Amino acid sequence: MRQEKTSVLIVGGGPVGLTLAMDLAWRGIDSIVAETRYPGEPPSVKCNHVSARTMETFRRLGLAQKVRDTGLPADYPNDASYRTTSTGIELARIPIPARNERYTATGGPDTWWPTPEPPHRINQTFLEPVMFAHAAAMPGVRILNRTVIEDFSQGDHNVTATARDLDSGETYVIEAKYLAGCDGSRSMVRRKIGATLSGTPVIQRVQSTCIRAPQLLDMLPGKKAWMYLSLNPRRCGTVIAIDGKETWLIHNHLYEGEPEFDSIDRDWAIRTILGVPDDFQYEVVSKEDWTGRRLVADRFRDRRAFIAGDAAHLWIPYAGYGMNAGIADAMDLSWMLAAVLRGWAPASLLDAYERERQPITEQVSKFAMEMALNNMRQRKATPPEVELPGPEGDAVRARVGKEAYDLNVHQYCCGGLNFGYFYAQSPVIAYDDGEHPTYTMYDFTPSTVPGCRAPHFFLPDGRSLYDLLGPDYSLLRFDKAVDVDGLVQAAAHRGVPLTVVDLPAESAAELYPHKLALIRPDQHIAWRGDSGPSDPLSLIDLIRGAAVAAARQAA
Repeated sequence: MRQEKTSVLIVGGGPVGLTLAMDLAWRGIDSIVAETRYPGEPPSVKCNHVSARTMETFRRLGLAQKVRDTGLPADYPNDASYRTTSTGIELARIPIPARNERYTATGGPDTWWPTPEPPHRINQTFLEPVMFAHAAAMPGVRILNRTVIEDFSQGDHNVTATARDLDSGETYVIEAKYLAGCDGSRSMVRRKIGATLSGTPVIQRVQSTCIRAPQLLDMLPGKKAWMYLSLNPRRCGTVIAIDGKETWLIHNHLYEGEPEFDSIDRDWAIRTILGVPDDFQYEVVSKEDWTGRRLVADRFRDRRAFIAGDAAHLWIPYAGYGMNAGIADAMDLSWMLAAVLRGWAPASLLDAYERERQPITEQVSKFAMEMALNNMRQRKATPPEVELPGPEGDAVRARVGKEAYDLNVHQYCCGGLNFGYFYAQSPVIAYDDGEHPTYTMYDFTPSTVPGCRAPHFFLPDGRSLYDLLGPDYSLLRFDKAVDVDGLVQAAAHRGVPLTVVDLPAESAAELYPHKLALIRPDQHIAWRGDSGPSDPLSLIDLIRGAAVAAARQAA
């Protein structure tokens, strides 16, 4: 029987699986990605947003500019426009720069973010081909299309998976050191490791339709928008520009008492949301109906098998944090797998993955559910007077528009979800007496409290701090007089790759109040201080997971 070998077998070649494969390759680890679709087979149109945090990941992988050069036309506005209908009266507008202004725009609700890579609005149908081509070209990444993983078993040193070629029917074996299930909401890997989802199974059903309507663009009044959100008493909905020309995704948000996707006539809903007459012509490209949920797996790992993305958590995709949360999972898992496979960390380091990511997914899912419920209440309460002409209608529209802006700027410009989250219960972070700053979906406070994302800044010469950080640990030193030899020697003694990055003290004094900050391979703070640690070897053992192993043995 045919047999393949790899370090990491990734089940699922969507954005989460591809990003995991690319990041592992960047860290020197080979992988096989098993994907059931044909090469180039288009994905669903469900994802429309790449977060700033994901774009930061793409930057270090050499992918950010390729992604940013794709999607909507360069000058197409990325705004979110609230209107009575898509072609009706505007109630409010959340300004979001077009991609040709993304690095230079100022004054908007997300233009102040401290990042080298702002977010990017792009549909998954444009995103995935760019990711696939980049991943396929990277040494160490092997993508097996038209391949299904039917089963796997675990031993002390490896995972043995049964694969089947969907075209030839050939069955063969893939042997890997570890397996990552990035195989979506119906995850075989999740079932196999005995994980179960719990939470809220139904928050809202959405009748979703992708259409082709070349004439719609010219019918939209005023400045164009990436997203049109209709608020009227007949039917509220969302229209998303896919290509900025003729392809649109229309969400009909079903109300309580409309339990089936076809409870409401699809054609009537589309025309009502758009505000177009009966003779308006369009072509249905696909039906993309979906159910918004809030479900999180009770475990993310069983020995050598892990789950990430929709395999581990499902929630209503407010703030665009479905795919992006999955990629954040992958980035946490990637550096830990690489550390173990490269030999400088024991397998106990991998215990930190679930300890870190599961609480974050609980937090994010609750943010998303709260936003969804607030929007559902707002749609249901839309008054008939919103469409009245004259002063009375103007007053109602002003009120409804302000309420829509105040509520939804949080999700379309969600700085807190990008930069505010922190790992509060990790066994491989050296916490001190600093308190993690609170954050909301929208707002956050940059912080060096261990567990937080390392605050970003640009150096006086224009370089990004993140461009100075490699695939391993980095020690930021803001005062060259501080002796770090003990920490450097302890890292070398344990084989932990560590690079000292000297920076001028004045470059970020407010962001980095301590003279030293130890940055993890995923750009989170592992430790900080004004002098070297009193026991450097113990600190190194903690951040590489050896302390977890010692505690396990003691127990």
